[in-house]
Amino acid sequence: MLKGKVVIENHIPFIKGLLESLAPVVYLPADGITSQTVKDACALFVRTRTRCDAQLLNGSLVQFIGSPTIGTDHIDLDYCADNGIEVASAPGCNAPAVAQWVLASIALWLEKEQMKPHEVTLGVVGVGHVGSIVARWAEQCGMQVLRNDPPRALAEGSDGFACIEELQERCHIITFHTPLTREGEFPTWHLCNEQFLSNAHKCRLVLNAARGAVADTQALLDWHGELALDCWESEPHIHPALLHKAFIATPHIAGYSIEGKMRGTSMVIDRFNQHFNCHIEASTPLAPATGATCVTLHDILDSYNPIADTLALKSNPESFESLRNTYALRHEFTSL
Repeated sequence: MLKGKVVIENHIPFIKGLLESLAPVVYLPADGITSQTVKDACALFVRTRTRCDAQLLNGSLVQFIGSPTIGTDHIDLDYCADNGIEVASAPGCNAPAVAQWVLASIALWLEKEQMKPHEVTLGVVGVGHVGSIVARWAEQCGMQVLRNDPPRALAEGSDGFACIEELQERCHIITFHTPLTREGEFPTWHLCNEQFLSNAHKCRLVLNAARGAVADTQALLDWHGELALDCWESEPHIHPALLHKAFIATPHIAGYSIEGKMRGTSMVIDRFNQHFNCHIEASTPLAPATGATCVTLHDILDSYNPIADTLALKSNPESFESLRNTYALRHEFTSL
């Protein structure tokens, strides 16, 4: 038995029943995870709505935080490191699902504009787990693709990467797949701002399925082009005019696939096992995290159409959080 209870956010899928043999387990909504409810917990499993910092963790027994999400900007990593708390996340777990959302949104826009894939150039900003799949699939569908990733270009050399100015000059569509960072050599907070958009002379569609604050809300509102948005600044309190403007508007569910959620939970349980020296087995998906090897836009749109999710959010924007928490997980393209 562990020395303390385990607190789990109650909307994390594929985890219920796994840890009960090791410790008392408490399932709570995100707003129920407080300094009082975690003070006698040795482990904590959360999603992005729970801010894990000194205010939550001071005086607690927590020594492990598992977040089956691709980012950790909701966790104070410096505080955790200073206090001996291990943090486990799941980078790349939902990459094929996010790529599915991106390509489906582009397919709908091309249909609306009566354009063919070979007529457009796509700029991918951030070529990590998600961006790599988006770029590969887009090329398979016939688009010209420019990849922009300054940290990778610096580490690996510039071959195969384009500078941001080239994207602004050549791309009809630009999609963002970066983490959210405010410091360092390549900060991404408000990377898509008024200056970026005013210099993107050919761009007609911008997509953001990364983090809301990668794009400046006011800049998006003032821009002449169209938007496909899954991530929003200040969510769940999204700007009503931006919601109205967006061609595709979904409640931060681009990565919400059955396979992605299974991967995320499995990845943090693996780290939990290593930390506490136990042997809990989580379900793992058969579909690869690298996504399908061959796709067409028709196939992608057959596997997922974001219009229904868009209509649900636009008709009931105050239900952003409930739409996200009760979302019926879809299958990734690879598993159909």
